[in-house]
Amino acid sequence: MSACPCGSGNELSQCCEPYIEGTKKPSTAEALMRSRYTAFATGKVDYIEKTVLPEKRGEYDAKATRDWSLNSKWNGFDIRRIEGGGEEDAKGTVEFVATYTMGKKTTNHHEIAEFKKKGDVWYFVDGTTVAQEPFVRDTPKVGRNDPCPCGSGKKYKKCCGRTSASE
Repeated sequence: MSACPCGSGNELSQCCEPYIEGTKKPSTAEALMRSRYTAFATGKVDYIEKTVLPEKRGEYDAKATRDWSLNSKWNGFDIRRIEGGGEEDAKGTVEFVATYTMGKKTTNHHEIAEFKKKGDVWYFVDGTTVAQEPFVRDTPKVGRNDPCPCGSGKKYKKCCGRTSASE
């Protein structure tokens, strides 16, 4: 038994796996989004293509998706916001952050995903990446040769700026 990568806290076999294996259909946009993340995390990328709205599959790049999925370590998934997408809805939006590491770089993929229901089947329509807010420093940057902000009277590099390697 293993925990589902989608972060639900449920076992994979009781959560997203039945959707990915085709024995059950996601009843909400959120369930579809969670199962899509799990498919990325487990390398079951054929499911990703199957869950794209049929009219949009021409825009889908199977090779790039497979490479991304298989060459990444999937670290976590967090749903930020859900609009619509319930069992009785025809459309839904799921805002999420998927964290993955590719090579030595860890990325927080923040996206607003749009979903559409046709009949009783939910599909992914499109996603918009949310740009990260730029880091804004609250205080001026302290240079190595500036006085240490702790008030010791020493240069920053000889005081609080010392690294454990130089001690």
